[in-house]
Amino acid sequence: MKSKAAVGRIIQELKALYPDALCSLNYEKDYELLFSVRLSAQCTDARVNLVTPALFARFPSLEAFAQADPEEVGEYIRSCGFFRTKAKDLVECAKQLLERFDGKVPGTMEELTSLPGVGRKTANLILGDIYKQPAYVCDTHCIRITGRLGLTDGSKDPLKVEQQLRKVLPPEESSDFCHRMVLHGRAVCTARNPQCAACSLLGDCDYGKKAPQA
Repeated sequence: MKSKAAVGRIIQELKALYPDALCSLNYEKDYELLFSVRLSAQCTDARVNLVTPALFARFPSLEAFAQADPEEVGEYIRSCGFFRTKAKDLVECAKQLLERFDGKVPGTMEELTSLPGVGRKTANLILGDIYKQPAYVCDTHCIRITGRLGLTDGSKDPLKVEQQLRKVLPPEESSDFCHRMVLHGRAVCTARNPQCAACSLLGDCDYGKKAPQA
C-alpha cells in the first residue's frame, strides 16, 4: 500500500491538474442529481446530460414524477439504456421521497440505499456533493485508476475498493478525489491505451512504472 507521502503527492497533483473537482452531471435540484446518477448506470454522463433537460421539463417536481406513467418516463430516457427499469425506479423513488422523507433527499447511507435503484456509489455521491460529507464514489474510473496507482489492491469489487480507499484517503479529500478520478480517467488514464508517458502521476503509479514507455 502507498505511503502517506505518496498519497499526499497524488492528491496534490490531481488538484493541480483538475482544480474544479465538479460532478459532470447537470442538475438544479437535489433529487435531480439523485435521478441523474441513477440514469448514468451503464451510460455516459454526457448522454444523461442530453436527456435530462427534457425529462425535468416534462416532470418539473417530485409530485409530477410520483404521478407519472413509467412508460412515458421511459420514452424520455430510452437512449440511456435499461430505460424501463430506470423509469420505474425514478417514479417509485419520487413516491418514497414524498412519503418517507417529506420530499427531501435523505442524508445517510442507510436511508439513501433504501431507495429504489440507489446503491452505495450513488449514495456516496449524494453524501459528498449535496451534504459535503466524506464520500468514496467507486465508479469504473476510480476502481481502475486507484488499482493502477496502487492505492488499492486491484480489486474490481466496488465495496472492497471503497473500504480500501477509506483507509488511505483523508476523509476531507475523498469526494473531490473521486471526481478527479473521473476527469483523469477520461483525459489520461483511459481503460485502453493509458497515456502513462504523459501522466504526471507516473512517479507514484505502480502500473505506469511497469508499462513500456514510448
